[in-house]
Amino acid sequence: MRPTSAAVHYRIDPSARHEHLYRVLLTVHAPAAGQELSLPVWIPGSYLVREFSRNLNMLGASQDGRPVPLEQLDKCSWRADCAAGRPLTVRYEVAAYDTSVRTAWLDACRGFFNGTSVCLRVHGLEDEAHDLEIERPHELGGWSLATGLPPHRVARSGFGSYRARDYDELVDCPVEMGPFWSIRFTACNVPHRLVVAGAAPSFDGHRLVRDVRRICEETIRLWHEGGRPPFDNYVFLLNVVNDGYGGLEHRNSTALICGRRDLPRLGEDAAGEGYQTLLGLFSHEYFHAWNVKRLRPRAFARYDYARENYTPLLWFFEGLTSYYDDLLLRRAGLIDHAAYLRLITKTINQVLQTPGRHVQSVAEASFDAWVKYYRQDENTPNATVSYYTKGALVGLCLDLALRRHGRATLDDVMRALWQRTGGGPMGESDLLEVLHELTGRGWAAEIDAWAHGTHELPLAELLAAHGITLTRQPPALAQRLGLRVNEGGGGVHIKTVLRGGAAESAGFMAGDEWLAIETPGEAWRVQQLDDVLLYAEPGAPCHALLARDRRLLRVPLALPPAGPGHDTVRLDVANAGAAQRWLGTA
Repeated sequence: MRPTSAAVHYRIDPSARHEHLYRVLLTVHAPAAGQELSLPVWIPGSYLVREFSRNLNMLGASQDGRPVPLEQLDKCSWRADCAAGRPLTVRYEVAAYDTSVRTAWLDACRGFFNGTSVCLRVHGLEDEAHDLEIERPHELGGWSLATGLPPHRVARSGFGSYRARDYDELVDCPVEMGPFWSIRFTACNVPHRLVVAGAAPSFDGHRLVRDVRRICEETIRLWHEGGRPPFDNYVFLLNVVNDGYGGLEHRNSTALICGRRDLPRLGEDAAGEGYQTLLGLFSHEYFHAWNVKRLRPRAFARYDYARENYTPLLWFFEGLTSYYDDLLLRRAGLIDHAAYLRLITKTINQVLQTPGRHVQSVAEASFDAWVKYYRQDENTPNATVSYYTKGALVGLCLDLALRRHGRATLDDVMRALWQRTGGGPMGESDLLEVLHELTGRGWAAEIDAWAHGTHELPLAELLAAHGITLTRQPPALAQRLGLRVNEGGGGVHIKTVLRGGAAESAGFMAGDEWLAIETPGEAWRVQQLDDVLLYAEPGAPCHALLARDRRLLRVPLALPPAGPGHDTVRLDVANAGAAQRWLGTA
């Protein structure tokens, strides 16, 4: 018989919409003497200490109807001066102003939260059952609720009580509330639900669910070859805004955000670049239900919510997921070979245009995510490399090298890792042992060079073996100069000066505004970067006029000539049969 109440019970009141506050009543039925409580400082999947306790206010506790003193132990932890064994109640408010997928939001139109932002952790009871009760106030009569949590006592609207087996499950199932659009579907006989909030009337929901179903089925087949996925149901929570993009994976759900213009529209069959990118986001986060939520680094076997959890393997868990997200769109027939190669080309060029790839390995970038990837600044491209993009290229190289060897593919490796670990924690040694078992030879040299080294990846050689040519292309002016800029408001603002480029040699600095280009006898106002080529001839002497902290600077600039460079490439199909064997089949 199921217990009538869990050891820990949260009641969330979302009625203070205009104040943007969630009011929380936490009941601990059998607390310890001096019960400790804390709020996580980060959310798994987003590797930055975000200090969620900064949004927590009005914290108070009581026992037997009398106030209980709370001693704050650190930035996110408290001790209640309570007796053991008698129910402890804790009341507090959480400010909800974050429109991202990571924290909490509440206004008159929509509510959303992750448990890491609103649910205090009751120390010592993390492995016990947790109830989450969300009542729908009368003024929210038109709202519904969606979450991946197992229902306990739930109304048709979705409001009511949910029961998590432990704290980890509780905070790994985000909650969406509001007058959203929703549809249920099955993929490989598994129930799925798609929830969309904020879409315009032109939104073609049935086309989106048709395409997402194909992604889900292709992904399930990749991992299980006829078996069932490791969840009984899955929920996509998509928040549509004017301009936004992102996602965060969870064990049987994902929270996504996209721009309204990226959604498919009624009466239109063409799939624009924005919609392709959105489908790639669905594919990426769904793939994570296997790769990082279950098959995960050993350092994540049990999350420590109070501090950073370090691993050098994000190149595998985020990078290989980034390799598969677009590849699964191709396998599902949602894009063709040409569109897929354009996506791969974009990734290659992003890595080639990052000088930091020669400074930091992708394994080091994984470990440093907490202080570098999520805290990017003007020097980031010069000092680090993305474990998403370069990790995806490591996955590409590994897949192509395995296929050339002829005894296995990366699909086989992923399935073998799943079986070896039981869909649980793994280390790099597991990867190397599986590679050896499947192919009969060691792969330590390749993994060491590609994941732990800083030399260029053998992309051209491996692509050529599968019918794809890699051709160097003339780079755009920004790449020729070694600049990343923002154009707008009638000016060119320097965002990043890349290491070793002409702009660095001239003395450009991030934060400068490029005002004009001066050639012998004349000076010209620069309002967009391409103006430079209009007024200045490559190789001829010129000066750039810059504004830095309202001071005008005149610096000599050697404008590089056009021609094939080392940071811009193009991919083309040279052997359709060889390409089909890679792209057309799993």
